[in-house]
Amino acid sequence: MTTVDELVQDGTRRMDQAVEHARTEFNTVRTGRASAALLDRISIDYYGQDTPLKQLATINVPEPRLLTIQPFDPSSLKGIEKAIQESDLGLTPSNDGKVIRLPIPQLTEERRKELVKVVRHLAEEGRIAVRNVRRDVMHHLKELVANGDVGADEEHRGEDRLQKLTDEHVKKIDDALKHKEAEILEV
Repeated sequence: MTTVDELVQDGTRRMDQAVEHARTEFNTVRTGRASAALLDRISIDYYGQDTPLKQLATINVPEPRLLTIQPFDPSSLKGIEKAIQESDLGLTPSNDGKVIRLPIPQLTEERRKELVKVVRHLAEEGRIAVRNVRRDVMHHLKELVANGDVGADEEHRGEDRLQKLTDEHVKKIDDALKHKEAEILEV
């Protein structure tokens, strides 16, 4: 039999994952600085397999505005270059036959505003994920009451704890969003 505490613990764990996922997604959004995390969402068709870029190449940040990508297999160079060009990063790779150089241009005001919209959308997805966890746990709490496993008082205490958790996790996402927006808008 599941207890209210177990349900709340499960909800906490899943909400933590939602917050962590939102933060990871924020890292893939470009700011004025070069960061290897920018390329985390890039996948390459490598011998028929969709393979993450970081499994196919070494990614370095030799300068604040430059990424270098050195493929382990030189034959994958063209595929990597094509995947970067087709991505939503808005970056133009150049290669010398061995290494791909990815200069990170200064962001325009317009591009900064677009990126803020992208980040806000990612934050909203994170909030939705947290609320979905709350809804799911609430459903299980109601089942416990319906089955006669716990009383209405205990259900209410569980719901209150769950609402506090939801508020805390949404605040964590909002704080991360504020930080990322500031990073994007910083000139």
